[in-house]
Amino acid sequence: MIRLNLVLSLAVLVSALYLVTVQYESRQLFSNLDKAHAQERKLMADNAKLQVEKRAQATSLRVEKLAREKLQMRSATPAITHYVSYGGESLTASAQSIDAAPRVLSGQVQ
Repeated sequence: MIRLNLVLSLAVLVSALYLVTVQYESRQLFSNLDKAHAQERKLMADNAKLQVEKRAQATSLRVEKLAREKLQMRSATPAITHYVSYGGESLTASAQSIDAAPRVLSGQVQ
């Protein structure tokens, strides 16, 4: 009878230790999950902020302004447009008119 009591006492003790260990791991996992959710919320807010910034940077008015100011681009007009066809005469005539025109690179005439 004493052996049975000792075996049962030992089983209860092992079971209690296992229960404590499982509860500790459960709390630790819950804490990590909560931290992951907080990080997810922060990343989602950052992503939304970056998407708004991206949309603001890519407006057509801003792109056109940068193209004019920094890249010194201008709108295409028929006066500066050269049409090239695949026929032999018009191709050479267009190529000659292009070669005769001064070249503009970054605001300087070459």
